[in-house]
Amino acid sequence: MTTQHQIVDSSLTLGQNQIVSCDSDRSASEKEKRKSQDESQKHLNGCVPLSHQVAGHKYGIDKVGILQHPDGTVLKQLQPPPRGPRELQFYSMVYDEHCCDPVLLDLQMYLPKYYGTWTPADAPNDLYLKLDDVTRKFNKPCIMDVKIGQKSYDPYALKEKKDQQIRKYPLMEEIGFLVLGMRIYLVNTDSYETHDQHYGRGLIKETIKDGLTKFFFNGNNVRKDAVTASIQKVQKILQWFESQSQLHFYASSLLFVYEGLPQQTAQMKRNAGSLADVSAAPKGCPTDGEVLEYNNNVCVIGSMENGRTVTSLGQSLSNMYALHKKGCSQGHYNDVPLQIETSEQDNSLWKRTTPPNGNDNKPQLEKESHHMPAVMQRPNEVEVRMIDFAHVFPSNTKDEGYVYGLKNLLTVLQQILNN
Repeated sequence: MTTQHQIVDSSLTLGQNQIVSCDSDRSASEKEKRKSQDESQKHLNGCVPLSHQVAGHKYGIDKVGILQHPDGTVLKQLQPPPRGPRELQFYSMVYDEHCCDPVLLDLQMYLPKYYGTWTPADAPNDLYLKLDDVTRKFNKPCIMDVKIGQKSYDPYALKEKKDQQIRKYPLMEEIGFLVLGMRIYLVNTDSYETHDQHYGRGLIKETIKDGLTKFFFNGNNVRKDAVTASIQKVQKILQWFESQSQLHFYASSLLFVYEGLPQQTAQMKRNAGSLADVSAAPKGCPTDGEVLEYNNNVCVIGSMENGRTVTSLGQSLSNMYALHKKGCSQGHYNDVPLQIETSEQDNSLWKRTTPPNGNDNKPQLEKESHHMPAVMQRPNEVEVRMIDFAHVFPSNTKDEGYVYGLKNLLTVLQQILNN
């Protein structure tokens, strides 16, 4: 054998060894990844990352994230102080069972329902807000997250934070809102189109109408029925802001959801009663081991929760605000106290959860509109809810920045409708 042949044979052998080595490394890497995922799922007690999240902190990517509980509710992990405790205080104040403030009681209509807090049994320091999944009644939910207001930073933000937020979207003060993300169901391809925050930041005054129109375009036409319903919902939120002068909202969003399936198809799915069997069970409890698929998530019904319900007893928002202000002046944020009292939760299947305001609502996955007239279940129904309250502060003036953003958003939506 010549020297040239020996070199070629050696190269081939070396290449084969490298391939085997790469395959072995890849296999080990995949096994390690699966092991990590299995351990994560075990830690999360059956909860899974929220599959239809379009913006915000995402589980597995950021330090904190949003999960979906087996009972269908959404779990939003509490952010570090002071943001997390401040948002917890906001929900606790608005949904307090002794709340008699008409402004806050009216505000409940525009928020996701709040079911207290939750923490995994094996991670007592991980606290989650337990919220209603406002997309749950939709077959193919089209979702958009829009940040509202002229400023995406609060009055107590450091200069570095202010500059950072302004750089992200310099037009925020002029336009008054920012599209953070959207997910649209395209009927012509039976698929979803998604856009993240970079899409929204690329929109300027001349293109903002076309940018928002994309959310209502289903591949065949613009869903003007959903635009009309969205306008009506936003107008009601604007009326609330025009009538109140006790809270200011910064870096808060509106979550838009509408049904992506054509009306006839959506109605057929309703008539098929995919959830009727669930609501027919005693007190909305599915049978053990049943698997229910909705909103593109597969939830194993009848799994053990293995968690604890945590009830917040914290202080008033005003006290939290004062403590936050003090913490800012002293240059550190970790001194904001969060007083909570925990109670062990029964590990029974599908434990019924009652919101802190005492309303005896039906369990989460029970079809709430099952006995309502058909007109109340129309497929073109739209949900518009306020979300993200880590930067809400007491005030004695109208929230002009938020009002400005809502009015500008309504103007653009009306332009879409007129075209």
